[in-house]
Amino acid sequence: MTARSVRGVAATAMAGVLAAGVAACSAPGGGGGDAGGREDSLVVGLANEPETLSPLLGYGKDGNSKIFDGLLRRDAQMKLRPALADALPKVSDDGRTYTFKLRHGVKFSDGKPFSAEDVVFTYRTILDEKTNNAAKGELDAVDKVTAESDDTVVFALKYPYAPFAERTVLPIVPEHAAKGQDVNTGSFNTAPIGTGPYVLTGWSKGEKLTFKANPGYWGGEPEVKKLTMAIIKDDDVRATRLRSGDLDGAILPPNLARGFKGDKNKLTLTAKTTDFRGVTLPTANKVTGDLAVRRALDLAVDRKAMVDKLLEGAGRAGYGPVPTDSDWFAKGTERPHDPGKAKQLLDDAGWKPGGDGIREKDGQRASFTLWFPAGDKLREEHALAFASDAKKAGIEVKVQSGTWEVIEPRMKNDAVLAGGGNPADPDFDLYNLLHSSLALDGFNNMAAYGNPDVDKALEEGRRSGDKAARKAAYDKVQRGLADNPGYTFLTHVDHLYVMSDRWKDLSTQVEPHDHGLGAGPWWNVEDWQPKK
Repeated sequence: MTARSVRGVAATAMAGVLAAGVAACSAPGGGGGDAGGREDSLVVGLANEPETLSPLLGYGKDGNSKIFDGLLRRDAQMKLRPALADALPKVSDDGRTYTFKLRHGVKFSDGKPFSAEDVVFTYRTILDEKTNNAAKGELDAVDKVTAESDDTVVFALKYPYAPFAERTVLPIVPEHAAKGQDVNTGSFNTAPIGTGPYVLTGWSKGEKLTFKANPGYWGGEPEVKKLTMAIIKDDDVRATRLRSGDLDGAILPPNLARGFKGDKNKLTLTAKTTDFRGVTLPTANKVTGDLAVRRALDLAVDRKAMVDKLLEGAGRAGYGPVPTDSDWFAKGTERPHDPGKAKQLLDDAGWKPGGDGIREKDGQRASFTLWFPAGDKLREEHALAFASDAKKAGIEVKVQSGTWEVIEPRMKNDAVLAGGGNPADPDFDLYNLLHSSLALDGFNNMAAYGNPDVDKALEEGRRSGDKAARKAAYDKVQRGLADNPGYTFLTHVDHLYVMSDRWKDLSTQVEPHDHGLGAGPWWNVEDWQPKK
């Protein structure tokens, strides 16, 4: 990804936390009884609200947008399947040309036909330098996109970018509806038109988004006719509203999900994820920018205790963006919990304990501020546990909460309890989180991490078409990160969802950090069938 303005998200992944909504007070479903009050309604409680509903600005870029479709989609096993394309792409021998044949008979929700020109318009608009899409660098490999006919689109790449097909889950926008208006501020951003299974019917900012089933959907009209996304930032409020019947389902932290285990009308589902929690260590800060402090913090934290106590076992220890159970994880980069060695590193580097136990060096106190987003109980617990472990090594961490609007301008010097993760390909996380060109570019590379060897390996991994060569490059990235940790990674968090037990065969995918409307048990709500 090249450096861009606009709000972005580290590891493709900060997009899910960018704009948290506030708790809604009115019943989101607008009906009594079990949430929406109808068997064909679904009301879900989410912590985060999108800033825009336009794919041109990044909405739904990782799939499951509900309003839109991409050329491809991912199934329950995260395998790519055709969506607006009628088959997987044909790829040239040199890996630089992708040809898609399009599905016939598809229409947008306004009745206008879908064609190859809409695909061209979407990609070209995103790549336009005037478009404020912080994720456009994820399409850096694209040289040009052309419509060979109404049903054939060809992508020519600058280099053989191995995960390119994964990027074509990006939603397609109708040229006739979005062209001719300001892409960054136009009406399409809040009143979108797509080919997807649902149509937006209302958006009360900070409260809810409502959708109805698209009767002309090419995959068949969904059985769930009304869908409501209630924006409820506070975990406790989400749990309370689920218990009252105001919600059909919600994402909850482990301690709150546990409270529903005895409810015979509720079902708890666990989604494996690549969703990490970690602490940014800003380079500009005199404490967190010190290599000895970084290494000491990496050894001081007790990751196992965090998994056991904070996650109640619903997760894994985290040593970087890549989870330990991934084929891409670099074995041997796990770091032990070794507080004794952490103290020795600090002693050797000249950080000596003061009268109150907090270390000092050259008049600089080993103290820094750590922010977390208000209302996020799980991040708060991670932040407090991290601060406790750091204090045992003689480092003071002052934990504070705030909105992202408060936190963002402070990221250059203050630490943040961050999250991120995308299961599709290691490039999607590692490049955005670590490449020096993206330092403090929105929510990309929030720590302003800079390591020339890591930069080089990231570029090698991105440009190679050979899986073994890519694995070697990403191993090098992870070893470089272990040697100079610009972040203290803590855990990978399973997502827990509590649902009303009213539908058949609910399932989850391996999820990214962004657990919005497109993730969770409702990732395939358009295919749901009610229990009889």
